[in-house]
Parts: sequence; C-alpha cells; structure tokens
Amino acid sequence: MTPRPTKVALAATLALAALALAAVVREQREATLAAGDVAPILWLLTALFGVRVVGQVIVVLRQPHWLPPMADWNLMPYRVLLPVQLVILGVMTWIDVSFSTSSGPLVDRAELLGWVLGVFSALYAGAMVTRYIVRMRRRPEARWFGGTIPIVFHLVLATYLYALGSFHVGS
Repeated sequence: MTPRPTKVALAATLALAALALAAVVREQREATLAAGDVAPILWLLTALFGVRVVGQVIVVLRQPHWLPPMADWNLMPYRVLLPVQLVILGVMTWIDVSFSTSSGPLVDRAELLGWVLGVFSALYAGAMVTRYIVRMRRRPEARWFGGTIPIVFHLVLATYLYALGSFHVGS
C-alpha cells in the first residue's frame, strides 16, 4: 500500500507537471517561445525528477514509513538505475543552464529536433498512460497510486521533452 504522504506527493507532482505543460502550450499560442520563457519550466521539471532520485536514495538508506518500499520505485536494479538517473539529471541541468543564460547549442532553434522531441514526448506519455491503465486493470487493489512512482516521473520527463521540443518548433 502506498503511504499517504507519497500519494500526496505524487498528486502534487502530476499537478505541477500539468501546470508546466499548460504554461508551455499557453506561451506557445501567444508568441514564439523564448529561452527565458522555457527555462523556469525546465527547472521545475528537473527539480521534480530530482525529488524522485533523492526519494529513492532515502528509501535505500533509511526505509522510512512515509515512502513505499524500493520494489515500488523501479523495474531495473537500483545499481544500474541510479547512475542512469544521475546522468539524466546532469543533462537536464546542463540544458536548464543553457536556457537560463540563453546560450549553448540547445538554445539554437532546430525545428526538426523540436518536432522529433514533440512526437517522442507524446508517444512516451501515451506509453505511460497505457502502462498505468494496464497496471490498474491487473492490480485493482493498487488504485490509484500503487506502484505508480515510475509512471508519474516518466510523465515528468515526457513533459520536459515536450517543453524543450516546443521551444525548437516555435521558430
């Protein structure tokens, strides 16, 4: 069973990711996105993903009652997952700094990259929604948040890719 604080944190994470997505869509409709418009959104999504990584470390080291056991966090061995997540966080931070300073190779608009990221992010998010539906059908006792930590944070990453892609398409 997913502890109540974790359920609240997951719901808040989904709400913040949805607000980030809505902000990107709204900004894109109003005008071409500038790097400075996207930077705070990218930082927010990076911070959310960072919270997941920190949460996992806390579970490994302390196993607190307010967080679910490690089995609810991932499908791959943690010794493989943690380094991969740290690389992802490093790349996200590098991108975020580039957007905050409006400098670097990823701030140079590339419309094709934007479209690829947009399509990939939609497929990625769709796969996570499908994963959620399948999980809930197979494990109805786990509704609404049981075993969903990976799904929620993959949606955060999909939103990040969408925001990044939206900047590039907005040329």
